[in-house]
Amino acid sequence: MESMRQRFDAGSGYLAACTLGLPADVTRDAVRRDLDRWAVGGASAPQYSAMLERARGHAAALLGVEPSRVATGSQVSVFTGLAAASAPRGAEIVCVDGDFSSVVAPFLARGDLRVRHVPLDALADAVTGDTWMVSYSLVQSATGEVADVASVTAAARDAGARVLVDTTQATGWMPTTDLEADLIVCHAYKWLSAPRGAAFAAFSDRALAELTPYAAGWYSGADPWASCYGPALFLADDASRFDVSPAWHAWAGAEAALGFAAALDMHDVRRHDLGLANAFRERLGAAASDSAIVTWADGDGADLAALTAAGITASGRAGRARVAFHVWNDDEDVDRAARALGR
Repeated sequence: MESMRQRFDAGSGYLAACTLGLPADVTRDAVRRDLDRWAVGGASAPQYSAMLERARGHAAALLGVEPSRVATGSQVSVFTGLAAASAPRGAEIVCVDGDFSSVVAPFLARGDLRVRHVPLDALADAVTGDTWMVSYSLVQSATGEVADVASVTAAARDAGARVLVDTTQATGWMPTTDLEADLIVCHAYKWLSAPRGAAFAAFSDRALAELTPYAAGWYSGADPWASCYGPALFLADDASRFDVSPAWHAWAGAEAALGFAAALDMHDVRRHDLGLANAFRERLGAAASDSAIVTWADGDGADLAALTAAGITASGRAGRARVAFHVWNDDEDVDRAARALGR
């Protein structure tokens, strides 16, 4: 990972991949080319569609599925909303207490579903024969905790429950190619460092059969250019039936960002990121962890203020200070952040 920092215009002191990623040189250049092309009237819808399909392929590689399993969109909550809208009245949904709203709120908004919230370490045990879906983040946004995927998957499989897993805080720094889930949702603007407005989801056979594409539009057909007008409903046979019309300029950058990430060895990225995160935990006197996100209690915001004053970009969530280490960071960032906190 030593050569990675030069691929980013910034990086030193930037410990906020969990909030907003930094564009690599290829992503920056792709966005600039798109702006220049658009400015002179050279942009076209077919060009953007081709970009989107290449990006779909990269997303599929990052999730370990075929491109036909992947739908593209703009927000995680929209994909979660499709699952919530498709659930039977009164269905039980099991969520993690304090999980990110995008994998919780759509179920609550239905008003006629039974939504239970349990601690992350109790998630697998909370699944019963009455559970219709388990919805959780692989890596928790507020705490950085990593879920025990194997136990949750096994419990859901034994109970016949469906599984929705959000990998927004995971894909990009750790491998996410072996997840058994009916719906895997991810936004690409954090660890994948794409422009905001590019999200994707992977659908299992069960999800393809059971979920309804309530957000269907012209881009939900097998050939979007042949499904621009009614009165017929045009739906693709594969996961692209869940596509929404793409935010073109976001996907111009996302194609490059996802391609950049897909070409990396995620095992190497995880080793690098965890090495830095655990070195920082050691300076704090905390135990090692399996997460690239480091959080600690900071109720008055004093530690976040100290990091900011030292020129470090960090964040605070749910009464905790939060830093994240990624490919553009190195040992100097660990030392700089620790010294800012008097460690």
